[in-house]
Amino acid sequence: MGAQWKAKGKELAANAKGRLFGRLAKDIMIAARSGADPASNARLRLLVEQARKVSMPKETLDRAIKKGAGLTGDAVNFERVIYEGFAPHRVALMVECLTDNVNRTAPEMRVLFRKGQLGTSGSVAWDFDHIGMIEAEPAVAGADAEVAAIEAGAQDLEVGDEEGSVTFLTDPADLDLVSRALPTHGFRVNSAKLGYKPKNPVSSAGLSAEQLEEVESFLAAIDAHDDVQNVFVGLSG
Repeated sequence: MGAQWKAKGKELAANAKGRLFGRLAKDIMIAARSGADPASNARLRLLVEQARKVSMPKETLDRAIKKGAGLTGDAVNFERVIYEGFAPHRVALMVECLTDNVNRTAPEMRVLFRKGQLGTSGSVAWDFDHIGMIEAEPAVAGADAEVAAIEAGAQDLEVGDEEGSVTFLTDPADLDLVSRALPTHGFRVNSAKLGYKPKNPVSSAGLSAEQLEEVESFLAAIDAHDDVQNVFVGLSG
């Protein structure tokens, strides 16, 4: 599961595309506050590329950009909030939300955390590194991920479950720089964002099948919440 938890199973994936589009639209609106032109707005450019790769409808993409840039007359008041705590069996997690009403989101998070433990600010963050995460795949035959990481300035890399998938890890300040450099070293960037990597993840091998199912069920409920953007989990394997 690593740094970022991803929903598994057919029943969880059924509405995954709709949730993905909704979450991308929020990120795009926030990025567009700094300008509606992707050519001069690095964060927006990366998100637009990501939206196109997942086949977000053009009208949905354009509407998000215009709304975020204030071109539609509608105000965008999303606030980024991090909730820290534990899933069942002391599995640490960081839940990143974008909400237009913290007074609604906070009590709903408390309810979702009843089967785990909601912590205070900093109670879990100390056990995570704040980093840039770039998901990429080889664009040319023979592209070497380790060489690309060194040449592009990434700090580390992780080979993904999908064949050819690689996550390049960077210093937060270097996210855009490394994202721009990777294509020149044979890698196609699929997404790039800031996130949290656990320092001391719990091994899934140390949990029984029943315990792991409890953790998965808890994470699925968190992930299904409309305000949740990302869930970063201290669970490996």
